[in-house]
Amino acid sequence: MTDTTDNIKKGDVLITVREVSKVYNLRRETVYALKDIALDVYRSEYLSIMGPSGSGKSTLFNIIGALDHPTTGTVKIGPLDLTELSSRQLAYVRCAYIGYIFQAYNLVPSLTALRNVALPRVFAGASEHEAEAAATGVLEMVGLGHRLDHRPDELSGGQQQRVAIARALVNDPAIILADEPTANLDFKTGSDIIALLKELSVTKGVTVITATHDHKMLANSDRVLWIRDGQVDKIQRREEMDIEVGSLTTSEGEVRHD
Repeated sequence: MTDTTDNIKKGDVLITVREVSKVYNLRRETVYALKDIALDVYRSEYLSIMGPSGSGKSTLFNIIGALDHPTTGTVKIGPLDLTELSSRQLAYVRCAYIGYIFQAYNLVPSLTALRNVALPRVFAGASEHEAEAAATGVLEMVGLGHRLDHRPDELSGGQQQRVAIARALVNDPAIILADEPTANLDFKTGSDIIALLKELSVTKGVTVITATHDHKMLANSDRVLWIRDGQVDKIQRREEMDIEVGSLTTSEGEVRHD
């Protein structure tokens, strides 16, 4: 499978979602987790997905990230239609094009920061030496060059999240998916992580998509997708919202609380 993202320039559409629905057929009812979602996400964009629990935002997040399949509809990265790929091909897409940052970090407890970050590079076929060299580079970039040999239990929560970010970056992905990346962090550390993600979007051209409840995250977003009852409620640009810590006011005067 050849690279499908190198020729997509900053500001061009990178991800296309069309008529995506996710349906669960329970014994007595049919439940729509998502219904007829349409969305374009641009290269180097910072997009936040917001919605209450059960709204469908995590389902949409997982479908965009090739972690789940829609019941109907299409999801494309460039010209590549994820809904037409085999499990093996999807595994390649996840390895080559997408970096994942999880709320619980998901680091291997017995491995050092260096080895945790090197793993995806090894899975992509690199030698141990090449993988560790790449891992060292991204750990230095996120400010952890002095923590290469530390295991997760020897790192603070913010440092563990930085290791998780470095791991997401080690294969030079076009897309970073961050699931509540600041949920377990204090205010300052969370703000630092948000600033780092924004910097990656601006300086490296990475498309960042977050599923979040954190209004600090919204202040750095280019756009915010509000999802409710499995459908797109609205999509707003950052300048259309007056954001304060704990709440925000939209351009339509609606106040939402964190």
